[in-house]
Amino acid sequence: MLGIDSRAARSTWTAALVVLALWLVYLVRSTLLIFILAVLFAYLLAPLVNLLDRLLPTSPTRTPALLLAYVLLVGLVAVGAIVLGTKVVEQATQLASVFPQKFQGLVDSFQANVPDSLKTEVAARSNDLFAALPQFGLKFLTLASNLIYVVIIPVLAFFFLKDGAAIRDHVLTLVEAGPRHKLLNDVMADIHLLLAHYMRALVLLSAVAFAAYSIFFSVLGIPFGILLAALAASLEFIPTLGPLVASAIILLVAAVTGGHLLPIVIFIVAFRMFQDYLVAPYLMGQGVELHPLLVLFGVFAGAEVAGVPGAFLSVPVLALARVLYLRVRHTRISRAATQGSGGGGET
Repeated sequence: MLGIDSRAARSTWTAALVVLALWLVYLVRSTLLIFILAVLFAYLLAPLVNLLDRLLPTSPTRTPALLLAYVLLVGLVAVGAIVLGTKVVEQATQLASVFPQKFQGLVDSFQANVPDSLKTEVAARSNDLFAALPQFGLKFLTLASNLIYVVIIPVLAFFFLKDGAAIRDHVLTLVEAGPRHKLLNDVMADIHLLLAHYMRALVLLSAVAFAAYSIFFSVLGIPFGILLAALAASLEFIPTLGPLVASAIILLVAAVTGGHLLPIVIFIVAFRMFQDYLVAPYLMGQGVELHPLLVLFGVFAGAEVAGVPGAFLSVPVLALARVLYLRVRHTRISRAATQGSGGGGET
């Protein structure tokens, strides 16, 4: 009557709700990130909880298995901090004390054989590098001030592990029985398998990287080997970009501290081929099938949007989008095929 089209009004209202939802997600992005990390941590701990749940006497809940799993986890973290943490901190302290002087000596020897214009540029870049070190220190202190999340995330993961099945069933009850209910059930099952495989694969890839780097550095007698191996293992959690950054840092430290560059380069190339083309595809399985260009785009875009957490979460987000698209597409094709065969039967 007033010249307002009902279909356009519904479309506008739906678009407004979507924009509002995205705005609310942006406002609570920090809290949402904590819950996402808690879910991923729960997937990481789930195999141990399931094993203990099968071994322990029959119990109406998973609480005993969860408590025992957390006790084992705390013990493992404590042993790792005592055995490896002290060595990493000690080597990091030593590297911080000798790196500036050795780096300056490397720059001076390099400048002796280059034109004056390039000397000026190298000196400026070096000064920028050392001027930025205090900023990185402040960022580290800021990160250390958020160590409360190290406690919050396992607590949230405890509830996800304890009530995950009930939460899933409650979400399914929100959709009436029918094609949409089946689609939601299939999508949730695919996401469950994807996240489980992805998190376990990341941990195993990190463990393989630490073992390989630490053994190689120990055999070759490279200074700060445990520190560099721990750095390579931690950056393994950031796909594609993380290993590249780790390789660059390892080569820089080796060059400054007098390490053997050629054997290190040969080892890094050989290990990356082994890790990226043999170990990673086997561990990832069929869940994460993304083109390397798409992975690089996701890592850079995620880092630009949300920093290190965005780079870490970029690949699972892209994989989830792929799983959702394939499942919806498969459902539409199956429905069209069913309708087509039904129509053919009537004629």
